[in-house]
Amino acid sequence: MARPVRVGNLVEVSGTAAADEQGNILGGDDYYEQTKAALRIIGEGLGQLGAFLEHVVRTRVYLRDPGRWEDAGRAHGEVFGQIRPANTIVGVAGFVDPRILVEVEATAVVEES
Repeated sequence: MARPVRVGNLVEVSGTAAADEQGNILGGDDYYEQTKAALRIIGEGLGQLGAFLEHVVRTRVYLRDPGRWEDAGRAHGEVFGQIRPANTIVGVAGFVDPRILVEVEATAVVEES
């Protein structure tokens, strides 16, 4: 579940894991699949506030094992393609749920409505 907040033309999406509303972890023990799922969930959250992935200007990807950055980076590149937001990848000690391998935050800028 993504938690987007919009203030004016800025949309911030808080740390989003590959988890559905029931708490099931999507993508199993696969960094690539969890990253893809988290980014899909972020896209859905952006849509709730009139934004889309093409509005994303910055992402932050948090990994339990920073050595798996290539898997997360590949998923990020496939989802964003030519959008190419600024991106930071950070290794962390863990998440609240030990099944979570990846969390992603995003910042988007949209036209004022």
